[in-house]
Amino acid sequence: MLNRTVITVVAVAATLSPLAAFATNGYQLIGIGTYQKSLAGAVTANPGSAMTAVTNPAGSARIGRRADFSMEAFMPSRSVDFTALGGSSADSSVDAYGIPALGWSAPIRDGSPVYFGGGMYGTSGMGVDYPSTLMMTPGGGSPNLYWDGYSNISFWQMAPVVAWNVNDKLSVGASLNIDYQSVAFKQRALADTTANGQGDTVINNFDLSRSASGFGFGVSFGLLYDLSPAVTVGAAYKSKQYFNDLEYNLAAGDITVNSNPFPAGRYRLNLDYPQQFAVGVAVRPDDKLTVSADVKWVNWSDTMNKLTVKGPSGYDMPMDPGWKNQTVYALGVSYAATSRLDLRAGFNYGSAPFGDGQVSHNLILPAVTKSHLTLGAGYRINNHWDVAVAAMYAKKYTLTAPATDPQAPNAKIRLGETSVSANIGYRF
Repeated sequence: MLNRTVITVVAVAATLSPLAAFATNGYQLIGIGTYQKSLAGAVTANPGSAMTAVTNPAGSARIGRRADFSMEAFMPSRSVDFTALGGSSADSSVDAYGIPALGWSAPIRDGSPVYFGGGMYGTSGMGVDYPSTLMMTPGGGSPNLYWDGYSNISFWQMAPVVAWNVNDKLSVGASLNIDYQSVAFKQRALADTTANGQGDTVINNFDLSRSASGFGFGVSFGLLYDLSPAVTVGAAYKSKQYFNDLEYNLAAGDITVNSNPFPAGRYRLNLDYPQQFAVGVAVRPDDKLTVSADVKWVNWSDTMNKLTVKGPSGYDMPMDPGWKNQTVYALGVSYAATSRLDLRAGFNYGSAPFGDGQVSHNLILPAVTKSHLTLGAGYRINNHWDVAVAAMYAKKYTLTAPATDPQAPNAKIRLGETSVSANIGYRF
């Protein structure tokens, strides 16, 4: 009986990032909502909108009485390329997503230094959808190999927050993070074994297309401190988000390795969200200009280095995306062009959390973007209402598997991203 199996033909395993298609550092958004996106995420010491509840809870005590409602249209461009193997390339047919976000904050009573608020955002259907693609033409009488891949992911987070202006210089805050994720994916390798061709025999199969879902929880802490009227520093820590196992009821053969089907039964995957820590500074040299900068550390190696789907009777599927920790740098500039109009721009950089050596383990998890450029503007309509817009561009980046890769030598994955978003804000 087959007990523990490792894939030897094609990597069907590293398909399991719940946010793989975001405008991202890894699979994490560079900013929540239009304001944060316009500054490329350089907001730890420069909160600005009620979505600070998700990123730095202390900011909820600094933004006053307000609510924000954002919607982002995110448009990634992803492709996989097997031409080096005698195969072909394919683009994902999923190319547009909506990302709503909202936040609010207000003092617990008039004149109180203690604020209560929260933020939330959600995604639906994030993933890739690759058609059947010629992967390899071995020759010498060996059958052609074909590959296809699909993922459909939803993620939602709510962060109720309590923040306190301790004195004129120091603000602190904490939030409880309540999370939800739903994950479905499918990836196969097929071979020509009859005259019909076009991949009529399944060699490897990883069919978790009947989605599984789970709740997760964690906490966040933050602080802001004014070194002077012109300089503010900030720090924020988000704990690991612990999720209950995703459970999949699979039929015999839904997981197949080298033509050997796994048995029917209940299979489980534990997929948590990594802890992270950010520090930032905001400098205001005059009444019009604010420059903010952030450095963030994301502990991907704890949650995305090794993953395994565990089944009955010891039938386990190791996936092992091989992600490493990531350091992200962000810079944002805001300029008050008039008393009502603010212009904003930002730059965000973080190396991909995996390299060329892990390409074959991340064929439908192309989280490889590095540099993000953003532009935005905010306009105060009156004493209560304001609107904002933002746009983001991430140049397409490619990773190539080494020629010695036993699963997909010289295969390539590419990802580029654009997005536009808008926000309506209301000050009470």
